[in-house]
Amino acid sequence: MTDAVYTAHAHAVGGRNGTAKADDGHLDVKLAFPKSMGGSGDGTNPESLFAAGYGACFLGALGLVARNQGVKLGEHALDVEVDLIKDDVSFHVGARLTLTAPEIDRETAEKLLIAAHEVCPYSKATRGNIDVELKVA
Repeated sequence: MTDAVYTAHAHAVGGRNGTAKADDGHLDVKLAFPKSMGGSGDGTNPESLFAAGYGACFLGALGLVARNQGVKLGEHALDVEVDLIKDDVSFHVGARLTLTAPEIDRETAEKLLIAAHEVCPYSKATRGNIDVELKVA
């Protein structure tokens, strides 16, 4: 492995009904099954954490490719939906990323989404492992 420019450290206890926290003190969450899965819903869950992390990382990649292509994004946001899917054998996840960027045209936005998906570390990590749908609102 090459030299890391940053390493995050987290400690989780109790699985989906437990806790997770980062050693930097900025993340300290209670985990709970969502109500839709029969849980209390009084904590966050791995899918929500993944959606937030993926969204933040992807927006960084989007900004990079936009700058490299000379595109000014203007006001923009990304909505990330992460599904926990059960098949006949086990569980897996899928994701939908929807970009809202009203100051650029649809074609440009779609091209930027595809380019960002190629360079985003989360996209690279999940490529070939989960279905990811890219959309422009």
